[in-house]
Amino acid sequence: MVKSINELINDLANDDEFVQEESRVLLEEKGTEAVDPLIGALLNNRNKDIKISSAKVLGAIRDKKAINPLISTLSNPNKMVRREASTSLIKMGDGAVEPLIDLLDNEDWRIRGAASWALGSMGDKRAIEPLKALLNDESGYVKSGAKKSLDVLENI
Repeated sequence: MVKSINELINDLANDDEFVQEESRVLLEEKGTEAVDPLIGALLNNRNKDIKISSAKVLGAIRDKKAINPLISTLSNPNKMVRREASTSLIKMGDGAVEPLIDLLDNEDWRIRGAASWALGSMGDKRAIEPLKALLNDESGYVKSGAKKSLDVLENI
């Protein structure tokens, strides 16, 4: 039996890890056909496992349409959801750099921190000057992310 994209998305919350992994693989294979439903699940589903896996699959598919939804997910209250969104943004490459730089002055330290850590993994020197401004941030998480990212970017 072939499952629909929505059925596969629902399986991302299955208690069986093998079912979850199979669903992620099948969604990734569907590629751009799965992007809009995955974005919907990322933004609207309440289940954290579905959000985490949706972000992960979107990162694997690398459709630029997912950049803004992933950016907005960096404000999710769940740390693991934010982390997976950040990781997926790194995979998006060049198109995600400017939106991440724009987040470096966000009022929420979690969002500034996620953006600063992600930018270091992207290898884009446009982030150097904006990251330097965070070296005196009130949040230790943001400061350490900016410092680590600058260490990487300045040595490329």
